[in-house]
Amino acid sequence: MKVLIVGAGVIGVTSAWYLQRAGHEVTVVERQSGPALETSFANGGMVSWGYATPWAAPGVPLKALRWLFDPDAPLVMRWRSDPAQWRFVADMLRNCSAERYAINKSRLLRLGRYSHTALIELRETLGLRYDEGADGTLELFRDPSQMAGLDKELELLAEAGIPARRMSVEDCLQVEPGLARVRERLAGGLSFPGDEIGDCRKFTETLAGHCVAAGVDFRYGVNVASVRAAAGRIEGIDTDQGVVTADAYVMAAGSYAPGMLAPLGIRLPVFPVKGYSLTAPIIEPEAAPRSTMIDEARKVAITRLGDRLRVAGIAELAGFDLSLSEQRYGVIERVARDWFPDAADLSQAEYWCGLRPMTPDGPPIIGPTSYDNLFLNNGHGTLGWTLSCGSSRLLADLISGRTPEIDPDGLTFARYG
Repeated sequence: MKVLIVGAGVIGVTSAWYLQRAGHEVTVVERQSGPALETSFANGGMVSWGYATPWAAPGVPLKALRWLFDPDAPLVMRWRSDPAQWRFVADMLRNCSAERYAINKSRLLRLGRYSHTALIELRETLGLRYDEGADGTLELFRDPSQMAGLDKELELLAEAGIPARRMSVEDCLQVEPGLARVRERLAGGLSFPGDEIGDCRKFTETLAGHCVAAGVDFRYGVNVASVRAAAGRIEGIDTDQGVVTADAYVMAAGSYAPGMLAPLGIRLPVFPVKGYSLTAPIIEPEAAPRSTMIDEARKVAITRLGDRLRVAGIAELAGFDLSLSEQRYGVIERVARDWFPDAADLSQAEYWCGLRPMTPDGPPIIGPTSYDNLFLNNGHGTLGWTLSCGSSRLLADLISGRTPEIDPDGLTFARYG
């Protein structure tokens, strides 16, 4: 079967890999000049299957009110007369109950575990190298009160079979000696030893090369104008280089997918949430992290990628605005200096921002739509890199009519009714 994929970020490229492995003839159209040049370009670098957590969680509504008056808040909302933004916020708040949080987290953990297994298998099969590491994730707490609610979290993780461990200050320093210089800031941590790190862009570019060698047709610099449909099926996609047709279509265009699908009567509950990152050269390796850390209060990740330090965070609801904000970069720079003040030369940092395609409940949307031959692999939010291999392997099974290796319940469009 001929399959057309829209989008060549990490989700589109992994979709292409697993679909061609399933025996399909795959074409990928991408508006940029190469793969991984938008949201996959400079993300946090975390393959955080154990840490995978919905943004919609108990306590978030109250925190969001406080964050409105905090210039350094991890969540920033620009007040705009955009119905899609207000629907997203309202739907997200509805998912902040303890019951919904437990359901959504269990879905993310199910997919995250599967995706991690798929990534390891893919890496070993192809010999992929992308500044990868497997020393886990360490969540850092600045205040003892922040650790008070860990018992319930650890219980949920244990039920899902996710390895996690409460860490004292001394435990944290053993795992990450670079923190010794700022131990007075540290109240403790939560370790996820099964998590990994890696450069998402390097991974995606390398995998795209393997896809090409396997026969996948990548067409770059192609802009989608509209999607043609009739009688419950997609008939083709209009682009600035003509109509492209296939037997089945996969929408992996991230935050831009809702706009493409709206004329078809599909309201995809995905909204762009802007994130920021900086990448700086490490100048003192012993003072740098060994793996990846998350500042729990500021929701900022600090990750070592080879000889570079990647610092990423902030969730800004600003529509499709991709302008750089000095204030937002000031936040992530301060977090980097708080924990690893001597590790990197921030004066040489490269700055970036991208749009995370987020669903209001947290899990992505994978699989069929109301159109017989239109499929989704979208809405991965901050976890696209983490969930990419599992999502795409699941998608390939669904398109190919095979029984998936994990239960897709709660991961498809059907959960929205």
